[in-house]
Amino acid sequence: MKHPHLITPGQKIQLQDFSTRGKDFHNDREQAETELVEYRQELAEWQRALYAEGKQSLLVVLQAMDTGGKDGTIRHVFRGVNPQGVHVASFKQPSARELQHDFLWRVHREVPGRGMIGVFNRSHYEDVLVVRVENIVPRNIWTQRYELINQFEELLAHNQTRILKFYLHISPDEQLERFRKRLEKPNKRWKFSPHDLEHRKHWHRYQEAYADVLEKCSTREAPWFAVPADQKWYRNWIICKTIVETLREMNPQYPSVDWEPDDFDLEP
Repeated sequence: MKHPHLITPGQKIQLQDFSTRGKDFHNDREQAETELVEYRQELAEWQRALYAEGKQSLLVVLQAMDTGGKDGTIRHVFRGVNPQGVHVASFKQPSARELQHDFLWRVHREVPGRGMIGVFNRSHYEDVLVVRVENIVPRNIWTQRYELINQFEELLAHNQTRILKFYLHISPDEQLERFRKRLEKPNKRWKFSPHDLEHRKHWHRYQEAYADVLEKCSTREAPWFAVPADQKWYRNWIICKTIVETLREMNPQYPSVDWEPDDFDLEP
């Protein structure tokens, strides 16, 4: 059965045609939250096998508008997973050193090694999103990057890295409500920046940029999923479910040994 949020390679994208409401796809929150606990337990089991096998890796890419839920997704989906086998990389404004290199240099350094799960909180896609909308680099530069990104991800896939990319799709009304909550709660205010409201003014331009990302860079090796994210419970459930189903396909195995437990006498 086709995934409800998979972007088929070559599919034409108009984001206004995509629902942001998880309730349109699952109407039982209690059931989803119960299943999430079960999926998390299975995820932890597969992660241990992946780490022990040491032959494959999994890269999870999260992109979203401000308040889209990248941090919350990481916190809820990967709860209980051994942190030794998971690495989260956050990509903010490039440093002076990073700007001395090609735009993928800082990203390639964070790619998960064999046996690891890597999570990108923002990613190389910032270089066809923010730089485009904010006019940071010329059009003739960022338009070339879609194909370079596809080639980069194809390289990772050939190196036994499975790639899952999730765009957390929220509505402007939901974003505004999440901004309000950040301002109301003292322990959330640090997450708010006046620049967030400036970005909000360019909502439609960002939606156009995301549509191009989904359309040009969803491939067989590295598919995009446009996940409805207004309801956090649905977002967490469908992303964890997708990761678990992918790990089932990867089917990492614990290494075999050339001895039997009975070969050893552990008596004092």
